[in-house]
Amino acid sequence: MIHTVKPEDASNIATIYNHYIKHSITTFEEQTITAQEMQHSIAMASENYPWFVFETDGELAGYAYASPWKSRCSYRFSAETTIYLSSDHHRKGIGFELYSHLLEALKKTPCHSLIAAIALPNEASIALHEKLAFEKVGHFKEVGWKFGKWIDVGYWEQLIH
Repeated sequence: MIHTVKPEDASNIATIYNHYIKHSITTFEEQTITAQEMQHSIAMASENYPWFVFETDGELAGYAYASPWKSRCSYRFSAETTIYLSSDHHRKGIGFELYSHLLEALKKTPCHSLIAAIALPNEASIALHEKLAFEKVGHFKEVGWKFGKWIDVGYWEQLIH
């Protein structure tokens, strides 16, 4: 079941995100976050952009949201999209369903350009984005440093209006 994020989802979302902070290059965060910090992030992003969670069997399996691409006024029709799944819910079709729901919601907004930043390598995320009609538009070499190594970031984009 997909629903709009609620404040009480913050703890479960923080748990999912903290797994990626500790074990993955997917995020460049290095310090885990609290449920209160996540609740603040949710409140800030969901004021103007959609934020959804996917629940299955009473468990939060993942979340997806959009946020401003950049703060300058001329970027107001561009949004960055993000998705994270619980490590127990990969390769079950949840990511496709949840992200598709987010994209449909964004089509009802003034957003024109959707941008996804993917730390590389990440074949699963690339496959998901390309399955959903995102196209690779950029590649930055060695822009992140985590776990003692340099990390590249690719950018995928989809124009929706």
